[in-house]
Formats: sequence, C-alpha cells, structure tokens
Amino acid sequence: MTRLTWLQPEDLITHEFRQAEEEGRDVTPVRARWLAAGGSPTPPRSGTSPRPAAPQLTALAEQLLTELDEPTEPVRRLRTRPFRPMAGVRGLQPLPAAEPLIDAAGRGGTGESPAGPTHRTRLHAAWLGRATGCLLGKPVEKLPLKAIRALAKSTGNWPLNTWFTARGVPPELTTTYPWNRRSAPTSLAENINGMPEDDDLNYPLLNLLLLQRHGKAFTTQDVATLWLEELPAARTFTAERVAYRNLLNGIDPPRTARHHNPFREWIGALIRADVHGWTNPDDPTAAAEQAYRDACLTHTGNGVYGAMFAAATIARAASGTADVHQSLAAGLAVVPADSRLAKAVRHGIQLAHGHGDFDDVADRLHEAYGTHHWVHVVPNAALLAAALTHADGDFTASITRAVSGGWDTDSNGATAGSIAGLLAGHPDALPARWTAPLKNRLATSVGAFHGTGFDTLATLTARLTAPQTAAPASQTTDPTPQEAPRP
Repeated sequence: MTRLTWLQPEDLITHEFRQAEEEGRDVTPVRARWLAAGGSPTPPRSGTSPRPAAPQLTALAEQLLTELDEPTEPVRRLRTRPFRPMAGVRGLQPLPAAEPLIDAAGRGGTGESPAGPTHRTRLHAAWLGRATGCLLGKPVEKLPLKAIRALAKSTGNWPLNTWFTARGVPPELTTTYPWNRRSAPTSLAENINGMPEDDDLNYPLLNLLLLQRHGKAFTTQDVATLWLEELPAARTFTAERVAYRNLLNGIDPPRTARHHNPFREWIGALIRADVHGWTNPDDPTAAAEQAYRDACLTHTGNGVYGAMFAAATIARAASGTADVHQSLAAGLAVVPADSRLAKAVRHGIQLAHGHGDFDDVADRLHEAYGTHHWVHVVPNAALLAAALTHADGDFTASITRAVSGGWDTDSNGATAGSIAGLLAGHPDALPARWTAPLKNRLATSVGAFHGTGFDTLATLTARLTAPQTAAPASQTTDPTPQEAPRP
C-alpha cells in the first residue's frame, strides 16, 4: 500500500490540532472525539506515521479536518507605500520609505542600473551562498540539536566551521544519530560533487521562470499554473504538497492554503522568497508584495509573514548600502509587529545581542519554541534572525550559526547564505572551501535548469531586476490554473 508523506488524514489531523491551537482556537471537543476513537495524541515528527490507520479512523480524520477547515488566522496585508494601499490591504500604518529608494530610472543604492555589473556580482554571491548554506545543513536535517553538536564535536568541527564529515565519527554515534538518509550521500564533505537537488534551490528556479513568463505583476493563479507545469509533485513537501494536491482536486487559491492544510504556517513560503528580494534591490516593500502573492498559494498567517520578512530583508541586503542589522529591520517593518512571527524574530535578535556564545542563544531559542514542529516558520525565523545578527555579516559565521542551531537546518542555512552572500558582494569574497565543491553547477528537476552554473543564474536574475510598471497583456485577468499541456 502506497502511503504518501505529508498527506495522510490521520497524520494531518494531529498536526491540525496543534496549528489551530497556535491560532488561538479551542479544539478540545474535536480532539476528544479523535482520542476516543483510538487516534494518536501527537503528530509524527516525519512525513507520515509508521503504520497506516484503520479505515474508519482515516475516515474520521477526514471528517474532523473538514470541520476544522475554517476559520484560519487571516493575513493582514500592510499598506506598504504612503497613500497607496495594496489590493485587499488592511492593518497597520503606512511604512516609511527605505532610503535610498530605487528611483524612476531604476537605479539602486550604488547609483547603477539594477541589472548592472555590481548587482549581478552580488546576485552571483547570493546564489552561491544559498547553495552553500543549504548543502551544509542537508546531512543533519531533522536531527535534534544535541545530535548536531555531538556529530560535529566528534570530528573537532565545533563551533561549526566547515562541512560535516562521517570520517572519524564513532559508529555508535551514527547508530544513535544517523545522518539524513537521502542527503548524506551528496552533502558530507567527502561526497560533495556539485550542488545536489533540493527544494530550497528548486523554488528560486521556479520563481525565475515565474518572473520570466509573467513579470512582477504575476498573480497567485500564475504561481499555481506554473507549479502544475514545471514542478514535479514528488518534489514538494508539507504545505506545498497539500496545496498541490488541492490544485489537482480542483480547489483554487487562496483556499489551497487552508483546505486540510495544517502546515500553513510552516517554513515553505519563506524559502521561496529570495528571488522576490533579489529582483527588488533596496525596495523591501515591493519584494514583500511579490512574496505575499507567491505565499498565498500555500500559506496563511505567519507562514505568509515569514515570506514577506525574508523577501524584504533580502531586498535591503541587495542594495549594497545596508548592513545585516538594517536589512533585518527592513524585514521586520513589513510584517505586523504583534504577529507571532515578528515577536519571535525580535526575540532572536535580542538573544543574539545579549550572548557572546551562540550555543547559549540556540539553547534559549529551543527553550522558548521547542514545542513547535521543526519545520514551523516561527522558531526557524527566530533562529535565522539570531544567527545573522550574531554573525554580524560574516559569511561563514552566518551559515554555520544558522545550521548549528538545529530545526530546519538546510532551509535556514540557505536563507542565511543568500543574505550573507549579498552582504559579501562578490563571489570571490566567499571562502573557497565553501564554493569550490559546488563546481558551479546544480542539479534540479525544474525546467531546463539542470546543470546550470550559478554565474548564469545570476545573469538571468539580474535581467529580471528592472522595475516593471504594467502587467503583461496576457495577465489582465486572473486565470484559473490549467492542467499542464501534454507532450
């Protein structure tokens, strides 16, 4: 019997109980019915529980998921520009414009064209940084914090400063804490040979295609159609897999993000935000607007805020005029200050300023947010902000701190690497021990990008940076996602 991960009703319902409670909803009566029928009290840590549930329990889980389908926490879109609300906006006061803004001629903080050579080299470093940080975190993804520390310490690599390796690790330690089964063959130091496929790189590639086809005025429906055409379903996880399933079942966005989707506030939308930031240097609000439209396919509430926060942070870092602290402040400025996401990010930043040893920072974050699933956006955004703050712009420190703090190690390493790469400004500013093993190529099943070099990706991204004032003629309406054309 085939059991797809992240889709089994008996697993989704236990995740839904926890997510609904985080949104402030009382699920006590519904949970009591589930437990009385013999359902599991806790959600699985991985994509599916070890054994399938009895048919009657699966049917009950479907029924309860439908009962809990509404309401979810609404996303408060902000007025991100003075006197010009975004469509459907409600919420806080207009944000002050970041300085310096991209002007009418399309100049960024360096005074050059956004697609000019300096921006392209920043993008090259950002692509390399994203790949490096992701690859560093891959072998220890899903492992608890104590396991990451034990494995690294056993080879003298703590505080973390280079790739993980299996050489010299006692066998009894890997028996207790096995490397990530799928990633270890391609991401341990002795195995790296180019950048292997990963969803943290697939999504930036998809968003390159999105902007190439639809421009910056793309709609959430455009994102949905692109996924059906270019993204293999088996390359999706958590909220993205549920939303994909919903699309195949004829459910339109934004309901794709809510229907039977307990992962709607996890990290998936945040890891899709880089291209929106990269293509809007020094315009955090425009980056956040794009990230919002992308994220609403799969996420609600803090899941969307995480994407907006990341996009705005990256956009400010892409200016060439901001440090990491100014970049993080720009990210915080576009999300509601009273949201769980913003509170966690501020907490992470405060801890980083208050402790010289990053292990202490990570320990306190795990004390504060350890009840969340390891893929949830709230703890991961707090850790990301803490790592970047503590590293103070240093590339190696940024990615190693992000990974050494645990939780979603490859995703946090990727976003930290993207931001730190932008701040470094040039690929040659990144240590060769990180970039050389990538061999300027990545593997992917998205589009025609398999084997593409990061220098080429930087050039393609730079071409999409210039401001666009109008939607393409084909996008004057909001089309329903269509089935991909058959070959």
